[in-house]
Amino acid sequence: MKADLSDPRRFLTQLFDHAVAVADPMRVVAAHLPPLPKGRLVVIGAGKASARMAEAVEAHYGPCEGLVITRYGYGRPCKGIEIVEAAHPVPDAAGEAATRRMLGLVSGLGPDDLVLALISGGGSALLCAPADGLTLDDKIAVNQALLASGAPIGEMNVVRKHLSRVKGGQLAAACHPARLLTLLIADVPGDDLAAIASGPTVGEASTAKDALAILNNRRISMPAAVRVVLERRSSVLPPDDPRLSRANTRIIAAPSQSLDAAAQAARAAGIETHILGDALEGEARMLGAEHAAMGLDLRAEAARLGRPIVLLSGGECTVTRQGDGIGGPNAEYALAAAIALNGQRGVHVLACDTDGVDGAAEVAGAYAGPATLEEARQRGIDAQAALANNDAHSFFGAIDGSIVTGPTLTNVNDFRAVLVLPQG
Repeated sequence: MKADLSDPRRFLTQLFDHAVAVADPMRVVAAHLPPLPKGRLVVIGAGKASARMAEAVEAHYGPCEGLVITRYGYGRPCKGIEIVEAAHPVPDAAGEAATRRMLGLVSGLGPDDLVLALISGGGSALLCAPADGLTLDDKIAVNQALLASGAPIGEMNVVRKHLSRVKGGQLAAACHPARLLTLLIADVPGDDLAAIASGPTVGEASTAKDALAILNNRRISMPAAVRVVLERRSSVLPPDDPRLSRANTRIIAAPSQSLDAAAQAARAAGIETHILGDALEGEARMLGAEHAAMGLDLRAEAARLGRPIVLLSGGECTVTRQGDGIGGPNAEYALAAAIALNGQRGVHVLACDTDGVDGAAEVAGAYAGPATLEEARQRGIDAQAALANNDAHSFFGAIDGSIVTGPTLTNVNDFRAVLVLPQG
């Protein structure tokens, strides 16, 4: 069956929908749930997909005891598990209060009890319990500075762990000696267990000195209390800590699976399909320009084959803020791609975050094609100026190029697709 490519944007959006659907917790959670324990079952969790995961757990077991923290607007109806909504990507008092209650909920459990932890991307901000000596404002200041610095997610998470009482395996320590099973929906390059939501139930090899070096190397101004905390020994758990001996962790959905689902849909539609990788990182504007150039170079190959080509990729780009616009890595990728395309025919680009939120905006991402720059010019909008001001969401919003999904209730990182049509 051949695809209808008379509307490239619609086709690329359908590929994105395939990527999101295969990571829906209602499709992937039940197969990984164990038998009920002899003692108590306590469900905890944090992340943009955690409430949907909790909903799937109760669809399997019935009403359960527990507490899950998700992003504002991402809650789901549960009969027993309490769903708390809090702020992301910068933590707030609601997340801090819920995290402290979660730590209390799992304290005092015994060896016959089972803690089921439902963790997904976004958990780093939502699970918020500042280390002793720090305030929530201290954490917020460092978090905002890291977001603006363009630091990759790995560096951000190292700092977050050593400023926390819950990350870097410390939540697992609070559950001990109960048995702990963590179900993860991965949203980080390489599916690193210790990086997803800053590894609250996974041991950590880095040190507080490593976190301090990251902040110093990026010249991030920090509150005095933060420096004091990082100059002492952190309370994160090393991977061989005995309190992790009864903890098991399992990835139930990952970026690679979502890219494969989109690739299968494209191939079934008769399109030559290539996956560039599920863990691509770097500056969003540089990667967008690079992928647009690849698409332009492939037009001759598409003509030779007599059929379209699509390039798929995932991962997590970063944006080093230089302006004060409204943007996110996916929209900035698409804007840089549009500038690189410069109105040339045959290449169409879509970039979206699978959680439905690109950066801090309630927009999943954007579409760019040969007509993007001309549409902007007709409205008096300068694409280069928008890129320089990190204002990609405003740019695409003005020309109806934004992709808005609302909460998708999952999170398997960014999805990018470059569609190359045969010309002539």
